[in-house]
Amino acid sequence: MNKKMKLLFAASECAPFFKTGGLGDVMGALPKELADQGHDVRVVLPYFIQKMDQETKKQMEDVIDFTVEVGWRKQYCGVKKLVKDSVTYYFIDNLFYFDRPDLYDYGDDGERFAFFQQAIIEMLEKIDFIPDVLHVNDWQTAMVPVLLKDKYAWINALKDIKTVITIHNILYQGVYDQYILSDFYNIGYAAFNEEGLKYGDKVCWLKGALYYSDLVTTVSPTYAEEIKTPEFGYGLDGDLRNVDHKLVGIVNGIDYDAYDPEKDPTIPFNFSVDDLNGKAKNKKALQERVGLPIEADTALIGVVTRLDEQKGVQLIVDAMDELLKFRKVQLVLLGTGKPYFEEAFKYFTEKYPEKFQAVIHFDSHFAQWIYAGSDLFLMPSQFEPCGLSQLNSLRYGTLPIVHEVGGLVDTIDPYNEFQQEGTGFSFYDFDVITMLNTIDRALTVYYDKPDSFKKLQIRAMNTNNSWEKSAQEYVEHYKCLVY
Repeated sequence: MNKKMKLLFAASECAPFFKTGGLGDVMGALPKELADQGHDVRVVLPYFIQKMDQETKKQMEDVIDFTVEVGWRKQYCGVKKLVKDSVTYYFIDNLFYFDRPDLYDYGDDGERFAFFQQAIIEMLEKIDFIPDVLHVNDWQTAMVPVLLKDKYAWINALKDIKTVITIHNILYQGVYDQYILSDFYNIGYAAFNEEGLKYGDKVCWLKGALYYSDLVTTVSPTYAEEIKTPEFGYGLDGDLRNVDHKLVGIVNGIDYDAYDPEKDPTIPFNFSVDDLNGKAKNKKALQERVGLPIEADTALIGVVTRLDEQKGVQLIVDAMDELLKFRKVQLVLLGTGKPYFEEAFKYFTEKYPEKFQAVIHFDSHFAQWIYAGSDLFLMPSQFEPCGLSQLNSLRYGTLPIVHEVGGLVDTIDPYNEFQQEGTGFSFYDFDVITMLNTIDRALTVYYDKPDSFKKLQIRAMNTNNSWEKSAQEYVEHYKCLVY
């Protein structure tokens, strides 16, 4: 059955317009892949005007404007439109809510995204696009499936829309006081129950989506199993076990157009799986850029991360003296996050300037340099729904060293010296000694078995982590809902 579907994605971020993490990358790549397969794919986003470049703003077309009632407030809603790479993007415009320097972390986030979610539903008839599937992402859009079956159930044109929620990180759930039901949505308590929004005496948007959506997905098969346990479920594990019949894990891909060592304009030297000379040149350029000694034969480990406990940064901090004092290794780190982690890495930069350089900054282009120029990539996340950095590093022939959780288990094949298999190195116990032992295993292959190391690099680069396969999995699940 090759019927083409009408698909609408709703999210709070999307590359290349604005992003803070993996959600933005997924929204930038998955709809594009589905559109390439012939489906009518559209994406709706907030119009974060301060994050948009002038050229993109000029290409916008004003579609319509109307009023959205956010409880007792009557708020302006403009809809702008842009077509790019066969995907139609709609931007919900309201300066009061979205004309701000950052995407999130404001005291009125609940009200801002309550407006956004109601605007999404109320625009559908006005723009004459009723999707077969409305695919929402994370807490910022998680009330949409609830509202469709509660507040907007009387609208005939919307009653056949199937809904999908993807959990990109269950840590963020959208938990608010009960009063928002009337104050933001002007609805009663029909959805405030144990198989709905009720979360203790509060309202949880993500919990509501688990029960009201037709399908619940997350971004790797292992993470789908992990979040059904108390350790990883963050209070929703019982609910996820309740909806297990409609919970599925589909591993993320990466945009092979954006991450292509042969054509990437952001790296100094392009290279391919057939000719790795450019990779060695990128290593030298990376060492020069950060001020490390130019040493072609010293193993260079890259880290690109948010400086946060979730990313296993505490393990890296605790391992630094042991790692840098007693091993022939260089380390370059790029990231921002919690101040005490930032200060720790500044301290180690001063203590070991010949071996370690931290760039406390977010720079996506420089991240590409690190993927392209490093020999190994360290990613010891405490938990990781899917992870994209390890996929990027594979694409650039940089071998990941990962903690065996979530999507890291699903995407990294650990090195087996006897069968000469694998695409990286991994460890199970989440502690400094185990991580250091795994780094040592990787360094042993790098220094003592260079031929094996090169074969690992080539195998990593040949691994297919494009969106094509994962997008097809989504299509099969959509078809089960629609037909």
